Amino acid sequence: MADDPIYLEGMVRDSYFPPHLVAKGQAILRALDARIAEDRPADLPALYALTHAATEEFNDLNEEFWAADSEIETVARDVIGMDIFRIARAHGFTDADIEELIAPRDW
Repeated sequence: MADDPIYLEGMVRDSYFPPHLVAKGQAILRALDARIAEDRPADLPALYALTHAATEEFNDLNEEFWAADSEIETVARDVIGMDIFRIARAHGFTDADIEELIAPRDW
């Protein structure tokens, strides 16, 4: 994205989410943003392949949240989904479906 967004802002402000795990989530989103910028997907299926990979990383990260007596729950799901949607839109994918962007989520 052109500016330097604060990812997972709603999680950053909530003490329920361990800061070191929120930082890992932010790194996943920064990497997704960079991947889309560096190798622009040709179409929505190619975009979804990238966002699904990032979603799988969040699936794995959720295990760390559980170990820290936290989890990726409703608030976090919404925050993560909206950030991925914002990234897609910032790269011109205005017709991306927010649910499809994070379809493989298990949180």
